[in-house]
Amino acid sequence: MKLSDSVSAEAKFRAAFDRLKNSVPQVLSAGTPVSQNNVAKEAGVDPSALRKSRFSSLISEIQAYVEIQKRESVEKAKSKAVRAQRRLDLKSKLEQVTKQRDDAQSQLVQLQFMVIDLSQRNAKLESEVESLRPPVTMLRR
Repeated sequence: MKLSDSVSAEAKFRAAFDRLKNSVPQVLSAGTPVSQNNVAKEAGVDPSALRKSRFSSLISEIQAYVEIQKRESVEKAKSKAVRAQRRLDLKSKLEQVTKQRDDAQSQLVQLQFMVIDLSQRNAKLESEVESLRPPVTMLRR
């Protein structure tokens, strides 16, 4: 194998790596994750052809990229979990506040009925007191 073959093979691997990173593979299906084996498959060669002894810098780049993607994936999952928990907390708080509001409205309605009832009783008692008072003409004698 000539030096030019090695360079063209590395160029094919790098092009395949770039296509996978950009989610536009030509050989593999879209959404295929980046891995050393998938880069070789995307380049159209057997995965064993992409050896660290021949392409150490490219393999290091692939491994670094995969590691970064894993970290980002973990961070996204944590962020998603935090948002989900926050959403549950807010939903619970909303349910609690809604119940408090409903209880307060119920108490208000009960108190309004009590005020109406007491106002009617008061009016009745005032009319009874009024009927028990002597006429004004009798008091002037």
